[in-house]
Amino acid sequence: ERKYEIMVDRDVKVRIADGTHLDGDVFRPDSGEKFPVILGAHAYNKNLQSPPMLPVGFTPMRGYMESGDSTFFARRGYVHAVFNVRGSGSSEGFYQLMGPQEVRDICDLIEWLAAQSWSSGVVGMFGVSYFARLAKAVAALGPGPLKAIFAPFAGTDDYRHRCYHGGILAHGFISHWRNSLHKPNYRSLYKEKHGEAAYKEAIALVLRDEEIVAQPGLREALQNPDAGTNALIVDFVLHPFDGPFWREHSAQDEKATIPAYLGACWGNYGLHLPGAFSAWKKWRGPKKMVIGPGVYLDRPVYQYQDESLRWFDYWLKGIDTGVMDEPPIRCFIAPTGEWKNFNDWPPPEARWTTFYLHKDGILSEHELWPAEGSDSFDESSFEHGALTYSTPLLVENTEVLGPSVLTLYVSTTDTDALMFITLFLIDRDGREHELTRGWLRASQHRLRDDSEPWEPIHAHEKREPLEPGRIYELKIPIVPTARL
Repeated sequence: ERKYEIMVDRDVKVRIADGTHLDGDVFRPDSGEKFPVILGAHAYNKNLQSPPMLPVGFTPMRGYMESGDSTFFARRGYVHAVFNVRGSGSSEGFYQLMGPQEVRDICDLIEWLAAQSWSSGVVGMFGVSYFARLAKAVAALGPGPLKAIFAPFAGTDDYRHRCYHGGILAHGFISHWRNSLHKPNYRSLYKEKHGEAAYKEAIALVLRDEEIVAQPGLREALQNPDAGTNALIVDFVLHPFDGPFWREHSAQDEKATIPAYLGACWGNYGLHLPGAFSAWKKWRGPKKMVIGPGVYLDRPVYQYQDESLRWFDYWLKGIDTGVMDEPPIRCFIAPTGEWKNFNDWPPPEARWTTFYLHKDGILSEHELWPAEGSDSFDESSFEHGALTYSTPLLVENTEVLGPSVLTLYVSTTDTDALMFITLFLIDRDGREHELTRGWLRASQHRLRDDSEPWEPIHAHEKREPLEPGRIYELKIPIVPTARL
């Protein structure tokens, strides 16, 4: 219950292991008792995380308000600490793009929070998106006082889930996202590792890539790498393949044993949704997952506050709220508005069903019949073609729930092809509802050995130019979805 007034300590400076100071605000119950601490760590404007304003649906202007409402936690017997990571806001040092140093910094911060006079010595982490991604990375290191995280809406693989969809650069997102960072003090990680000469040589090479320079924002960043946050864009562009850079800036979920509350929503399939399922598969500690309706959370994040309170009461205060007695996975089903419970993912109840692409734009369970031939379209800088395949009207209630894969047999007159796959539902009035997508750069179609039939994972280690006219088999994963 709400029972405490609130004290706020602004602009708290915490000195971490290497002497760098991190800056944050601490919201505490106005009491002489000791309380568990809930931490949110981020690279955004801390003064705009929980301002006294009416909540609204997600907008770009409020996209970074992801720490939750501090007063909600403090009134109910928790300390809520919201801190800027190194090189952002008023924290010292150079921004690390959620790399290993940033993760170690937060482990130091957790030790400091646990040792304060108002702390009971146990810490949790709360928040979505950046907050959640960082919480998972910290949990993988397992600092002693950290006992649980509530971390839905967290990408897991920074290459596949955020910056390169199917090997295709998500230039629109990264160009927008870098402007959400608050006073980032960033210097190129590529230049730090390889030196000034190699940095300039790599930029010059990329500036000869017609696909890159066709985007004005990318071209401007490469031509002026020292201006503003351009070095961030340059680092993304200079790492077009999976490798050490991306592994250092992605989650290490397979190492995590701390209790985690995971999840996402069906609508945000281009950023957070895939990471919920990959984290579920790899997480070794106690876990729960909720996949909600396809709307991004209102700001500030309040829809999950009561659920997070049950979670933290259980793991940080030892109160049996029953949260671990319930089914571990809940999924929202549109358009009925109902929820389904599952014990694992993919859903053990799923009946895998194959549909085939036929001539005349038909999508059917019937296998291909002889002499169907092939379909083609023109794609160039001047003409963007597409092909659409649709089932007949469905005659029974059919629930699409889980992952899907498109197998294409493709030839092209070029040496590459960027494939964008969209799964639609067409309602009885003929309206299209976009459900989810899949992507693949055809020259990066080679699969990793740990792929599953329902989840192809591409290596993305190099490009192998296509031989014009040759037929290639492409396995394109489509982000899971749910729809009746």
